[in-house]
Formats: sequence, C-alpha cells, structure tokens
Amino acid sequence: LTILGSTGSIGTSTLALVDACPEAFDVKVLVAGSNTALLAEQALKYRPDIVGLASTADAAALREALAGSGIEVAEGEDACTELARRPVDVVIAGIVGLAGLPGVLAALACGQTVALANKESLVSAGALAMATARRHGARLLPVDSEHSAIFQCWLGWSGHQKDVTAPSANGSVDRICLTASGGPFRMRDLDSFSMITPEEAVKHPNWSMGQKISVDSATMMNKGLEVIEAAWLFDLSPQSIEVLIHPQVAIHGLVYFHDGSVIGQLGTADMKTPISYALAWPDRLDWCPEPLDLLSMGRLEFMPVDPDRYPCFFLARQALAEGGVMPAVLNAANEVAVAAFLARQIGFTDIAAVVGHCLDHVPEGDVDSLEAVIAVDGRARDLAKTRCGAISQAASTKPLSPAGGV
Repeated sequence: LTILGSTGSIGTSTLALVDACPEAFDVKVLVAGSNTALLAEQALKYRPDIVGLASTADAAALREALAGSGIEVAEGEDACTELARRPVDVVIAGIVGLAGLPGVLAALACGQTVALANKESLVSAGALAMATARRHGARLLPVDSEHSAIFQCWLGWSGHQKDVTAPSANGSVDRICLTASGGPFRMRDLDSFSMITPEEAVKHPNWSMGQKISVDSATMMNKGLEVIEAAWLFDLSPQSIEVLIHPQVAIHGLVYFHDGSVIGQLGTADMKTPISYALAWPDRLDWCPEPLDLLSMGRLEFMPVDPDRYPCFFLARQALAEGGVMPAVLNAANEVAVAAFLARQIGFTDIAAVVGHCLDHVPEGDVDSLEAVIAVDGRARDLAKTRCGAISQAASTKPLSPAGGV
C-alpha cells in the first residue's frame, strides 16, 4: 500500500484495517502534509520504505524522529507527488482538497489502482483524471461510502471491471440514488442559520470526519460534490443521479434498473467498510466490523433535499450542468469559504453566498491540464477570498442595535 494522507481520517482508518488484518497488507509509502509527530509514529510502527512530508519546514524534525530507522524521508509537495508513482498494489488517495490532485494524476499515469477518497480530484479535473486513467490502463476504485455502494450494486461500471463477468455498458441502468444524512441542521429552524457556530457545524450526527468535510456535510456541499464525482465515475448524466436525505444512513446508495429492479447497499456509518472493499476488491475483507442492526433503527426514512436549507447542494448541481471550469470554481470557492467560516471570518449562510458569487463571476481558463486546473483554482480562490473579506468587513462595521441589542 501507498497511503497519501496517512495522518488524516481516511489514512488512519486505512491503517486501522492494516492493524485488523496485518497479514494482508504491507505498507510501502506514507505521505502526510504537516503532522510530523503522527507521521513519525506511523512510520516507526508500520516500517514503510519511505515517508513523504509536504511541509519542508517540518522535515528536519521528521528526519530526527526517524534517525537510525532506515526509513527514507522525502520532503516537499513535488517529492510527495513522485511517491505516488512507486509501484504498489493499491494507492489510497486520502489527501483532502485540490492538494490531492497531483498525486492522483501521478498514480493514474503509472497505471496504478487508486482507491479514491479525494472527491475534489474528479470535481475539479474529472475529464483529465478519467482520460489519464483510460490512457494508462489505471483503475479507479471509489472510497466514498455512497460511490462504493453504487459500485457494489452495479457491476457494469464503465469498463473498469474487465476481468469480471458483467454487462459491457450501462444501458441496463435507469438511474442511481445517493443518500445523505442531512447533517446536524436537518431539523433546525431556518431563521437561526445565521447564528450557527463552527463548533455546531462540525458535530456530525452519524459520521466521524475532519472539520472541512463535516462543514460540507452540514451545508450538503459534500453531496453536491459527490454528484459531480458520480457523473465522472459512472459515466452518467446529471439527470440520472438522484439524492435523498436518509437520516438513519443505513442505505448508502441505490441503483435503479430498467426492468424495475432496485439494488441497494446497506452498512454501518463506518468509513472502514468502503475502504476495506476498495482494498480487497473484487473480494471482501473480514475485519470484524460492528454489524448493522436494523431492528434497533425501527424505521428507515427518506425525504427530498430542501433548496432553502441546502443551497450549496443546488449550486453544485448548477456547476455540473454548466460544466467547463464551473466545478473547479465551485470547489475552490467552497474550500475558501469553509476555511473562512471555521476561522469565524464569515457566517454559516455566507458559505453559499461566497460560492454563488464566484459561480456568477467565473474566471477565464480551462481544465485540460494539471497546470490549467491549478490556474483556474487559484483565480477562483482569489475571488472567493476577496468576497469573504468584504463580508467580514461589512459585518465588523455593522452598527449595534438600540436598547442594548445587537
């Protein structure tokens, strides 16, 4: 295994599976951003050939921690990207955000099997990533729970299972459905959304995730990004991808076939399940998970996505429908807006406002190469930062209400 983003939630969950099935895996490469202490701890435990640290400022401390271990250290973003080219059975792409794209493209260009948890790679550069995979005979296996569910339900997946007896095209499929929990504010009064704090937004009711993706779940931008990702992974039109809110998160995805059949995948809210399927595919890994207890749930509920409650989801739909650079702009603007919200520079409802502003003022460019994607991303981030700054400044100069109120 090569694990890109080993200190993040996907990386640590992957290593938990290695702990559960040590005889099945050999960790060859670990890559992290700046968490030197945890990366050093992981390296000494799993003994990879080499570790990569994107932050050059922290490399000296990592080298000191690993002195005498025989484990090689690579530093800097370019060096970490090159580590994705090392031949292994599976590359786990778990780096959050567009920062994960160079490593994904490098692995695909070498014909690797990539277990993809970095949805932003397909959101911002879907055409580029899929073309690279096809050109070099690489395989993309989905790690997001919803995409893994669709993958498990539908064997005829875009030619990526040539060695499996399956339909050769997607003509038998009518549509797919991804499910969403609805996040922590599914029942909250809309009038109070402007008062939502970062602490409230990162408390997901079902999943244990990082701060950024937890906020994306609260806004349902994550589900919008997953719709874009699904369009590329499964070669489907936007109209063929539905989303339903399903608070119990027992069903992760459904495939509707033209003959009236519907196949769904159920499981617990544990990311180790879809990760384990990607690691063991086409087999399954017995890692002793907690079983799904349907009786304790009592009922399974489904409801539509409310545009007033989740405007970010519909902005993502808009970006997918318009295509071109729009998904890349959407992703960049959202990353900036979420970071500003977590830093208390803008409010929760301002996230959608910032993203919408950037989609209305799309910077010029294309997404035909890594360099072009990065350039569009940079221009969109600048636009989003400017908008966040204006919102923050306007809020700081807002006069106090009379009678002691605010």
